[in-house]
Amino acid sequence: MRIAVAGLHTECSTYNPVLIREAEFKVLRGPSMLRDDYFNFLTHFPAEFITVLHARAIAGGPVESSIYHRWKAEILEGIKAALPLDGVYLAMHGAMHVDGMFDAEGDFISAVRELVGPDVIIAASYDLHGNVSQKIVDSLDIFSTYRTAPHIDVPDTMRRAVTMLIRALRTGQRPVVAWAPVPVLLPGERTSTQDEPARSFYTQLQAVEDPSGIWDASFQVGYVWADEPRSTACAVITGTDRAAMTEAARHLAQNYWDIREGFVFGTKTGSIEECVAWAVTSDTAPVVLAESGDNPTGGGVGDRAEVLAELIARNAQGVIFAGITDKAATDAAYAAGVGRTITSSIGATLDLSSKPVHVEAEVVFLLDTPDPRLREAVVRIGGIDLVLAARRRPFHNIADFTKLGLDPRTAKIVVVKSGYLSPDLGPIANPSLMALSPGVVDQFVERLERQHKSIPQYPFDKDFAWSPEVMWSKLAD
Repeated sequence: MRIAVAGLHTECSTYNPVLIREAEFKVLRGPSMLRDDYFNFLTHFPAEFITVLHARAIAGGPVESSIYHRWKAEILEGIKAALPLDGVYLAMHGAMHVDGMFDAEGDFISAVRELVGPDVIIAASYDLHGNVSQKIVDSLDIFSTYRTAPHIDVPDTMRRAVTMLIRALRTGQRPVVAWAPVPVLLPGERTSTQDEPARSFYTQLQAVEDPSGIWDASFQVGYVWADEPRSTACAVITGTDRAAMTEAARHLAQNYWDIREGFVFGTKTGSIEECVAWAVTSDTAPVVLAESGDNPTGGGVGDRAEVLAELIARNAQGVIFAGITDKAATDAAYAAGVGRTITSSIGATLDLSSKPVHVEAEVVFLLDTPDPRLREAVVRIGGIDLVLAARRRPFHNIADFTKLGLDPRTAKIVVVKSGYLSPDLGPIANPSLMALSPGVVDQFVERLERQHKSIPQYPFDKDFAWSPEVMWSKLAD
């Protein structure tokens, strides 16, 4: 069995004014992909994997068009050189928006299908916050998506997709894909699978599966911060029993529609002012305050300073704030050195709709790195230890803090640009708070301008009727 492996994996807010450029991607090519932790699971399968190219970046703005077209051409050339093939595995996210293009995954996956022809089996794995379209479904034989948010089942999902691909090639069975769009589009922070009703909803997916006819039951929450016609929730079913698949898709789609009004934030929420006030006066610690509107892993810019300004105004003490993207301020800290004081404008260097904060800060830590793009500095502003970063990045793991000489477990207040908390930070939060802050991943999605919504869609529209319709891949004809 000869299987080509490739993929383009990122999540793009169309409201984010900053393009994702090549330097922000981790790019793997050729045999090195099998040595990387992300793909080395493939070595446990009885197949020959021809690894071509995989590019992955944290969420952000639209992908620069020239990069996409160059990588797409390189992947297609690599797959062409590997022919003949029995299968293709595409490791995707599903919410990539290329500058000037709707449905980038549809463009990419359909190009792969056109190259390899109708007989080669193509499997794809997705993030549950990816968006699906008929063009995507028409090009796939196998589909599987994450079932957890926060995403702790990424390796499991990738293995599931490849296992189905190997099964099809070994048995000669040709699965097909059916899907049922649901006109609901909610933020991930309201649909975390740690909270109800998403927890119970996602638990039923495995129960829906039948080894003899339904190979995989997936459900896409979708990505709300992409203003694209394809942005929607949907059930996606892979299998061989069309009657069972139809019933499963309709059931999941209808169930999600029926519970749409039950999705709420799984933690205490409020304005920036309210959350900072609660944190400062809390009798327990550490309070972990998530600044949701500027969350870089959701597509935020990562440079807004409103929370910092409020912490300073409240004279907050014992605070670790990780972090704010500001290359100029970070470089100024490196130029000054540890123990020196800098006078700096912090924030609003990328998202010009926000306002910077002007401060005097003591430099207390500089990350030792030879690459200026990877610089991270800790500066002290009164009772606040603020992490400055030269590039957009999240601080979601304990190790992100300890490498900077910080311990969030001993702080009174920890501020991160995040939505729902990561598996590392969630357990230490005492309590957790989420600021419904402004930004390009605004949790008040009803406030977002939707220019490309083609049908009524909850929660942007409320008073309309709907019933599920199951659609099939053209490969099923």
